[in-house]
Formats: sequence, C-alpha cells, structure tokens
Amino acid sequence: MKRVILVHRWDGSPDADWYPWLKEELEEQGVGVVIPEMPDPERPEITSWVSFLQKQKFKIDKDTYFIGHSVGCQTILRYLAALPAAHIGGCLFVGGWFTLNLETNEEREIAGPWMTTPLDFDKVKKMGPIVALFSDDDPFVPLENKKTFEQKLGARTIVEHQQGHFNDSTAPAVLRELQKLLKGKR
Repeated sequence: MKRVILVHRWDGSPDADWYPWLKEELEEQGVGVVIPEMPDPERPEITSWVSFLQKQKFKIDKDTYFIGHSVGCQTILRYLAALPAAHIGGCLFVGGWFTLNLETNEEREIAGPWMTTPLDFDKVKKMGPIVALFSDDDPFVPLENKKTFEQKLGARTIVEHQQGHFNDSTAPAVLRELQKLLKGKR
C-alpha cells in the first residue's frame, strides 16, 4: 500500500490548511496518510523536528511518499539526508524554501539555521523523484527558490498563479501533482 507522510508548515498543525482535505482525498483512493503533529510549531528547530520524524519509525521504501509544506520541506530533506541510502516513491514540496522574505528579528532567528545549515542534496536527490510547487504571489517564498530546487535537487518545478503560501482549505494542484508521483509519472 502506498503511504504519504505529510509534514506541516511553520506555525501549522495536522488540521491546518489543505491537509485534512488532502488526507480525505487520498484515503478514498486507498492511500495511507500520516500527518505528524510537529513539536513547537511556532518555533521550528532542525534538531527537534528531524529527530521527531526519526522517532516515528516510518517504513521507508518505494511505496513511501513525502509531502512537505514550507519548513516541512526542509524537515523532510534533512530527515532523508540522515537516513541510510534508501529508495522512496518521491517527494512533493509545496512552498519550499532555502531563502525567505522575513519581516521580524524573531523570524530571522528561527529561519536562520534552516537557511545556513548544510544539507546533502546529492544524497537526497538519488532517493526518488522530487517535484516542487511554488506560487507567483507567495509573500514568504521568493521565486528564486525554484532555481535552487532545480539545480541542487533535480526537481521538476511548477509555478501556480495566485496561490499565496498555499494556505487554502483545498489544494487541487497538490493533489494533481501527487497523483502523478503516485502513478510513477515525474
């Protein structure tokens, strides 16, 4: 059975945004979905978020797919980089970033380590196909991140129009791209 592990955004929860809607859509199609409630979502930290995923003891194989939203993308990348070599079904990153538009010192303090701590891109990109969704009006994620996902991770990237930071209660583009991954289409 195919399984999806969805890691929510900064200041999010399993019940936020489009996550419950997507979970219901996928479960109706026979896909298992897990949305862990990440620790201290108001102040996400690399060590606590990655170790939290590691403690979940997920089965990682070709039937495992990851969806990350915002800092959830960073979390998945770092989680996968810490695993022994593995082959997964793929990753779908939504509003992912390596640079951000930040407004406050607190935001810079929280996001800083995520943007500056090295990451083994080569290891992660060998694990399975990567697709990254961006919006042309995301207030937090500059579109320059698209190029980084393409160059460092070999990701197929898609730019949606007027989706902001993908915080709506539904996300048809996410479902569409995930269904392609689940069918083995990159």
